[in-house]
Amino acid sequence: MGKTRLYKAIYEITRAINSSLRPKKVLSQIAEKVAKEMDVKGCFIRLLDRSGDVLLADASYGLSERYEKKGPVEVSKSRIDQEVLKGAILSIADVRNDDRFQYPEEAAKEGLVSLVVLPLTARGEKVIGVLRVYSGEKREFSEEELDFLKCVADLSGLALENARMFHALKRASELADDYTYRVDD
Repeated sequence: MGKTRLYKAIYEITRAINSSLRPKKVLSQIAEKVAKEMDVKGCFIRLLDRSGDVLLADASYGLSERYEKKGPVEVSKSRIDQEVLKGAILSIADVRNDDRFQYPEEAAKEGLVSLVVLPLTARGEKVIGVLRVYSGEKREFSEEELDFLKCVADLSGLALENARMFHALKRASELADDYTYRVDD
């Protein structure tokens, strides 16, 4: 990836984030843009459930429906995600030979070989999910590509936090309006 192409991709991702407060729509656009710009097989964005025990599928691009629905990613069973949720960035050249991967057979059926996983953070510290990028061939991701993905992961976390805050404020406003009407009755 050339620097101009990376900057353009970041610009387009930022525009997508600014265009909507619907997290699923924005994350889907981000997953698609990442997969296309990096010329990889697919991109998957998973968010932690309320318990923090399971990573739920939220958005993906380039992966089959069968793979997307292969099952929950339980943090206790995925050593890769345990490391990433602590803030690490992992790049694995061949997931078929890595015992930290929770679904190696499904990955092999999908034709996935190399993987990069990054944490999605909110407010710069709390990890709320992961961004996964899959290649269909053995691939070493460059420092430039990893920097691009770090930027995308941070922007994704920011988009989620903005949407969460918007919906919380909207809900608080609706409750205040409801209370005002009841008091006035």
